[in-house]
Amino acid sequence: MENFDVVVVGAGPGGYVAAIRCAQLGMKTALIERYSTLGGTCLNVGCIPSKALLDSSEHYHQAVHTFEAHGIDLGSKPKVNLTQMVKRKQDVVDQTTKGIDYLMKKNKVTVIHGHGTFTSSTSVSIAKADGTNEEVSGKNFIIATGSKPASLPFIQIDKKRVITSTEALKLEEVPKHLIVIGGGVIGLELGSVYARLGSKVSVVEFMDGIIPTMDKTMGKELQKSLTAIGFEFFLSHKVKEVTSKGKTVTVKADNAKGEELTLEGDYVLVSVGRKPYTDNLGLDKAGVQVDERGRIVTNNHLQSSVPNIYAIGDVVKGAMLAHKAEEEGTFVAEVIAGQKPHINYNLIPGVVYTWPEVASVGYTEEQLKEMGKNYKVGSFPFKASGRARASMDTDGLVKVLADKDTDEILGVHMIGPRCADMIAEAVVAMEFRASAEDIGRISHAHPTFTESFKEAALDATAKRAIHI
Repeated sequence: MENFDVVVVGAGPGGYVAAIRCAQLGMKTALIERYSTLGGTCLNVGCIPSKALLDSSEHYHQAVHTFEAHGIDLGSKPKVNLTQMVKRKQDVVDQTTKGIDYLMKKNKVTVIHGHGTFTSSTSVSIAKADGTNEEVSGKNFIIATGSKPASLPFIQIDKKRVITSTEALKLEEVPKHLIVIGGGVIGLELGSVYARLGSKVSVVEFMDGIIPTMDKTMGKELQKSLTAIGFEFFLSHKVKEVTSKGKTVTVKADNAKGEELTLEGDYVLVSVGRKPYTDNLGLDKAGVQVDERGRIVTNNHLQSSVPNIYAIGDVVKGAMLAHKAEEEGTFVAEVIAGQKPHINYNLIPGVVYTWPEVASVGYTEEQLKEMGKNYKVGSFPFKASGRARASMDTDGLVKVLADKDTDEILGVHMIGPRCADMIAEAVVAMEFRASAEDIGRISHAHPTFTESFKEAALDATAKRAIHI
């Protein structure tokens, strides 16, 4: 039995980053992954493949709807080659996962493929695909096994017509009518892919707005933009039945008044969130406690109930975000090494990769109201941005929330072009506890989308915005 300083279980963004950081800090490190490729859900069936399809579908949408205005005459309407689109997506995934293989070799991390199960608090048994077992021991363990799609008890996911995000990434045809259950990030992103390619997309959401965890202004603006490309929304509806017969799927839901809605389509995407993957890990044999939602209970150092076993990413509380898992992976590696790292969870940004993109960091306006915080609001619409007009991306706005007394930025919320990248400036500013006036006094290149952040910050400081 080989012994390691650290054994990481799960090779998603949290796990492989933790393994690299442990190795950088001089620890003998092993990485256990049950699947044949590294990268976890994010690289294989999540973040990376969905962005590849989002980009491809956006190119098609622009070719159909805006090329003529740009002076580009294709002569005939472009055609969707979904087979090639999916193939390109897989090529991107393969390149990315091979990159992780390289990083493991570069950092001398021992990779073992197979399903890892704790046999004690210091050892893990790995069941390999060839039927053999290998056991390793470790001084410390990091559980980074991620999450899997959640469902509703009465829904039978057949992976053919009633599907999850995994199957939605490899459909062989563009749905005529895609019904999405859940108005969160994953459902809206994948719904966007197929809406751009010509599908009718119906979203059934239990809450009274989409992307309900984000600032409500963002949800309202995104709903308007998505409606314009073929979405329809049924908010405040509780799904009660999903049936599939042949090539037809039927969804029944009740609204707040008890009135029944019936939708028929050819595919149903069940997108009601994700749940931590902590099954069949032998946590009981290791003495690791989980909560009522299956998440591993940890302290502020991400230690489980067993001091030498840590947990990160989707298996612990907090947002299920790849970059949050990465930060936690680095954090735990440095804790094990005796350092004193820090994570400000309030400053981990969230992004929806639709078009327009939505990005957010810090407190929402609803949270500030609930806290009784004395705050002020500044906003700037992209329709007033010269750069946005030049690119025909005028939907959306930037919203800045600042302390009314000190002017410190408390939250930034954006919907518009390239907001996934723009939000980084807000994160940096808030990490250094910048004021809205600080941003307003910083020179931003012209013309750029980021000028809209400056203008929103100026608007928050005594309504000083220049271009509105």
